[in-house]
Amino acid sequence: MFDALTDRLGGIFDGLTGRGALSEKDVTAALREIRVALLEADVALPVVKDFISKVKERAVGEEVIRSVKPGQQVIKIVHDGLVDMLGGPDAETRLRVDNPPSVIMMAGLQGSGKTTTTGKIAKRLADRDKKKVLLASLDVRRPAAMEQLAILADQAGENVKSLPIVEGQMPAEITRRALQAAKLGGYDVLFLDTAGRTSIDEQMMAEASEIAKIAEPKETLLVADALTGQDAVETARRFHERLPLTGLVLTRMDGDSRGGAALSMRAVTGLPIKFLGTGEKLDGLDAFDAKRLAGRILGQGDIVSLVEKAGDQFDQEKAERMAKKMRKGEFDLNDLADQLRQMQKMGGLGGIMGLLPGAKKAKQAMASANMDDNMIKRQEAIISSMTKKERAKPALLNASRRKRIAAGAGVSVQDVNKLLKMHRQMADMMKKIGKGGMKGMMNALGGAGVSQADIAKMGQGAALPGGMGGGQLPGLGGSGLPPGMGGGKKK
Repeated sequence: MFDALTDRLGGIFDGLTGRGALSEKDVTAALREIRVALLEADVALPVVKDFISKVKERAVGEEVIRSVKPGQQVIKIVHDGLVDMLGGPDAETRLRVDNPPSVIMMAGLQGSGKTTTTGKIAKRLADRDKKKVLLASLDVRRPAAMEQLAILADQAGENVKSLPIVEGQMPAEITRRALQAAKLGGYDVLFLDTAGRTSIDEQMMAEASEIAKIAEPKETLLVADALTGQDAVETARRFHERLPLTGLVLTRMDGDSRGGAALSMRAVTGLPIKFLGTGEKLDGLDAFDAKRLAGRILGQGDIVSLVEKAGDQFDQEKAERMAKKMRKGEFDLNDLADQLRQMQKMGGLGGIMGLLPGAKKAKQAMASANMDDNMIKRQEAIISSMTKKERAKPALLNASRRKRIAAGAGVSVQDVNKLLKMHRQMADMMKKIGKGGMKGMMNALGGAGVSQADIAKMGQGAALPGGMGGGQLPGLGGSGLPPGMGGGKKK
């Protein structure tokens, strides 16, 4: 979402950090460019004015002009200004779910992703906080809205249930029935998914107000579509005038809008952003963190989110199995296929690179090397075209077998050879780790990380950037991300 803004700001900061000293005129010119970049990203004008005035006050001081690295100082000040704009480093973003059953009321316009977001947050509470959750749909107008929420409850796991549907009941009656069911069923959290409209009207607001009086929710979350730009900010403001909102959830943060709504929302409404929705799947939800989002906007990456994604995909049984294999120095093509699938679950190559420092340069290098998520899918297809014996013993793969596999996967023999070379390098690394323990691991990983330029060599043996080397991120089946999408050694 913030790609265009990140590119613009990156260009401005490259100009600042390339100079040994900065004058007040240099800083003022840079801030003028930042102002234009924010306005082009659809950030609300009053928010931009306030941001620039605060940053300028700090950036033209003597401590910046006379500092050893003035360009870096300005970047830090801009970063801190973005964090403040987004609610500050200590903004309370956790849901208040004490005293069961805690009621969470979901509000928003039709089409904003409210029902899907209800399922996502419920799954998060059930999986991470071990809460017992009940979902109740109050949308009696939209066709199949109640059935949709029931399906999402089934998909969210055994600790998430939906209130049985009773035909003909109105929202107020459903609310009272849901409260009683939550108390009698021993539920920790009750979600009330209210009806939306295509635009705000008096009937919808009156209905939502009545439900809020009956349920007395601990949290009233407004779900807003980030792709609607400044309309989302206006929607949040008008809802907040009529409902006691406690937080915001921005959906479609993986879309291609300019991102200004996300930056303006907190400043305009004064409400904390609680979650960011990414994608349609139930695990496509990130907890909001102002510092981490500011870091991503400025191209500094978000390693914490990357590790969290890895942790979400952690499989204890697979990890133990992989640990045993590593001790023996074993790594077959089934293991490589597992690693590729884990990468896909974490958002693919693009999603992972977007969370690493220097994401802009990484993506440029990937593009120039014709690397994308389709490459991972091709590699998976190649492995799927092999027999069980071939996956377990790659040494069996002679020329005729490689030709058959290439035809089955719809790729060239060279693609099969590249995959096997990649696997061989990883297998060699595993042998070193098996023989030498931690010392062997460090030798195999090649010590420290590699530069962003080395990403272009991925697939020919380079490692992931940022000191990841062989990719030992926690929670990835015991062995981490495949180095260079599989190649283990830095050239």
